[in-house]
Amino acid sequence: MSQAPSPETEARLENALGNAIACTPVFVDQVLAQEFFNDLKSSCQDHGLGGGLTDLLKSSAQIEPFLMGVFENSAYLRGICFRRPADLLKILESAPSNYIERCIEQILKTRYETEAELMSALRQAKQKIALATALADLAGYWPQEEVTLALSRFADAALTACIRFCLRDLERRGRFTSNDPEEPEKDAGLFILAMGKYGAGELNYSSDIDLIVFYDGDRCRLKDKIEAPTEFVRLTRRLVKIMSERTGDGYVFRTDLRLRPDPGATPLAMSVAAALIYYESMGQNWERAALIKARPCAGDVEAGYSFLEEIRPFIWRKYLDYAAISDVHSIKRQIHAHKGFGTIKVAGHNVKLGRGGIREIEFFAQTQQLIAGGRNPDLRDRRTLVTLKGLVECGWIEQSVQDDLTKAYRYLRNVEHRIQMVNDEQTHILPEDEEGLARIYHLLGEADKERFVERITHEFEVVQKHYSSLFENEPELTNSLGNLVFTGDDEDPETLMTLSTLGFKRPAEAVKIVREWHYGRYPAVRASKSRELLTELLPVLLDALAKTENADQALLTFDRFLSKLPVGVQLFGLLRSNPHLLNLLATVMGVSPRMAAIVSKRVHVLDALLDPAFFGDVPSAEEIRQALTTSLNQAQFYEEALDRARIFVQEQQFYLGLRLISGTITPLQMGEGLSILAEAVLEKIVALVETQLQETHGTIPDADFAILAMGKLGGKEITCSSDLDLILLYDMPEASVQSDGERPLAPSQYFGRLTQRLVTALKAPTAEGILFDVDFRLRPSGNSGPLATRAAAFQSYQQNEAWTWEHLALTRGRLVAYSSEAFKVRLESVIEDVLTSERNLDKLRTDVSDMRARIQKEKPTSSPWDLKQAPGGLVDIEFIAQYLQLAHARADSSVLEQRTGAALKKAQLAGFLSNDHAQALIPALELYEALTQIIKLTLENEFNPQTAPKGLLDLLVSSSGEPDFKRLTQYLAEKQGEVRQVFEEIVGPVNL
Repeated sequence: MSQAPSPETEARLENALGNAIACTPVFVDQVLAQEFFNDLKSSCQDHGLGGGLTDLLKSSAQIEPFLMGVFENSAYLRGICFRRPADLLKILESAPSNYIERCIEQILKTRYETEAELMSALRQAKQKIALATALADLAGYWPQEEVTLALSRFADAALTACIRFCLRDLERRGRFTSNDPEEPEKDAGLFILAMGKYGAGELNYSSDIDLIVFYDGDRCRLKDKIEAPTEFVRLTRRLVKIMSERTGDGYVFRTDLRLRPDPGATPLAMSVAAALIYYESMGQNWERAALIKARPCAGDVEAGYSFLEEIRPFIWRKYLDYAAISDVHSIKRQIHAHKGFGTIKVAGHNVKLGRGGIREIEFFAQTQQLIAGGRNPDLRDRRTLVTLKGLVECGWIEQSVQDDLTKAYRYLRNVEHRIQMVNDEQTHILPEDEEGLARIYHLLGEADKERFVERITHEFEVVQKHYSSLFENEPELTNSLGNLVFTGDDEDPETLMTLSTLGFKRPAEAVKIVREWHYGRYPAVRASKSRELLTELLPVLLDALAKTENADQALLTFDRFLSKLPVGVQLFGLLRSNPHLLNLLATVMGVSPRMAAIVSKRVHVLDALLDPAFFGDVPSAEEIRQALTTSLNQAQFYEEALDRARIFVQEQQFYLGLRLISGTITPLQMGEGLSILAEAVLEKIVALVETQLQETHGTIPDADFAILAMGKLGGKEITCSSDLDLILLYDMPEASVQSDGERPLAPSQYFGRLTQRLVTALKAPTAEGILFDVDFRLRPSGNSGPLATRAAAFQSYQQNEAWTWEHLALTRGRLVAYSSEAFKVRLESVIEDVLTSERNLDKLRTDVSDMRARIQKEKPTSSPWDLKQAPGGLVDIEFIAQYLQLAHARADSSVLEQRTGAALKKAQLAGFLSNDHAQALIPALELYEALTQIIKLTLENEFNPQTAPKGLLDLLVSSSGEPDFKRLTQYLAEKQGEVRQVFEEIVGPVNL
């Protein structure tokens, strides 16, 4: 006979979970369930807890069958119990709220020394909280609100611990100063908004947490406030890693930052100022609905509440907002269409997003909050069930509706939790198979499938009935077109007159074009929101287009641009709030088809123009590398990283191009900026490719490799359409015979494979385009030789076999990516030795002039606008600079310089180029480079003065300082004549 528990145990267990089990999960396999329970006993024995378990079992006969039901149906909870029997006993012998409070208190009061320590502690705590809440839920000990609130409070504590750790780390490194060492986040300026169920304190069992991270620059306590964007984005990324990364202890919470404004284009941590601009100018109704539940949950909570107060007018409109219903309802329709949730069923049904599911109850409450909450603060609660109660009290719904939806909400949330408790998966879908479905209703304490099916179907149908009735009399959105009318089949006479007055020569055609927009003929204007914004924007847009030299042509250009734009809301909202951008956009479209294509594909590139600092200097190499690293770090796999690099390159080329067009940088700076960009991308891509190669083939110990840039990249003179001329050089110890991976390769094969993969990564076309065209034909032996060249072979070839033209090309050789500084220095020494070797000057002149003649014969030109190949064009000047280096580097190595202009100046300084010749060559080179940069920026095809946009011709004229295009063409021909004369005087005649 078993003995009764001791009086001390009885006193301790009086209010314990183990003595208050009101619901027991069903188990159907007595043998299996008993085996699981015996495993628990063994685990307790192993941890010296056998007596504690025995006392608990004596205190309540419900505990054993309760745990057997849990173990049979939830592998996740079973695993925690077996690993943490001490925590199981503590939970059962105490009130769960006290146990959870101690866990949270421990998290917040501990100072974690390392990131690993914090990650481990949070994951251990997550297991404890998960077990306590699940048992309290399954036992019927807690109402649903207590369960979800406990999970939400733990998430708050975990995020707070992460922020404290990160801020203390910043403080340790001298980048942050706190007023309160115990709670450094209080006035840090950085805060996190909890969104969705988390914001409402209704977090479900295995939920992601939806977050938005903001910082207030005025409250920021960083030592250098200018660093706030960089530091807080870095902190956010670290926080996400701490919370989300799976370790041996699992994870804390999966985090989702996609509810922030324009997540595809904005940083992970966004400034309050930028967010306010966005919500005021571009915020959408679905974002208003989402922000209903926003709650400052961690960080500088006071700053968070101040921010919510500032955007309160955006969320809560002063007048009844029936228009919001259409937007929110359309979201629900899209969910049904995309997910196939059009009918009610049980097996395989999504209890959150499906018909009659939780989301419909939430939307039912939120849409009416949006409609009436602006005038009635009592309807602004974050919690769904409290909102339903408020809707009754304010007369918006009947008491019976609240009762129905409240009952359904609680039941469906319970089902949702049990779906997730089985394996701790973020899913809301009822299993398709019988066994899986049985686990769900068994965890609900229901043994009969038919009763479960009947109950849940009833709840789905009740929700669907009330949700559908909400939209029966949905009001239509109306568009007020102001003084410009584009509806109907007949042209409005006053509209025609208005357009004529503005300067449109063909107003009827203009009306037809605009009417097509309002009919939603293009993807960008199919959404009603887009058309609303465009209607508001039209007067300013038409005025801006009319101010161009040819209003009708400008409208046609904008129409073509609009036809290629996938989405219009962002662009129209941005332009409506910043009309000055219209003029610049009109310039881009009139001057640069290449740039217009980028805008139409990625509208958010225009966001950068709002920053007053944008029209400044070219970003430094470090800034480019940092921005590229930030972008690539968000990629989850290799192909995504390559696409991010492609997008990054196109955007940066666009930004540099805008600076050039607006006159804030010179063409020389454009070439430098594009070259810096290409170098940064090469460094990152070759590292990615090397990592990919190593996964299969390993490494070659102590081997080195480097990329030698030639041509335009070597001279830091590339354009938006330049190929990259590259050579990959490598070396390794003589004893190396193969790599050390699972599939070893000989060194020549290894580096050949590395080069081939690099070429593929750079050239392979995807939906995002290509990175760069690359050319490896300048390597020794050209296309007939191996793709990668060993350093010794390269040195021998250059010293003994290379042609004169290869040495000319080598004057522009520059190492842009390398595995070690020592290897770089060694190769630079080899190149200098080759370039400073003794030469027969007569032979050199003959070779250079013959080479120029051959090129001119193979690529004849008839227009001075063939800036590169025309006699006296860019090739002549480059050959002169290269010839002077090869002829005189032995006497004075200071003349060696990869950039053509700098090489000419060095030759002049050293006395090898006369002042007269320099005065003819250098201005001509600067003119050629300026015109080339503009043409390559704006056009994807060859430049033809007869068909080029007039805006482009004007830009070319402006960059040259000449009065008109005709005079510029004449001046160009004159300069080419002067350059050819200098070429023949220095090198010799070009005999065709």
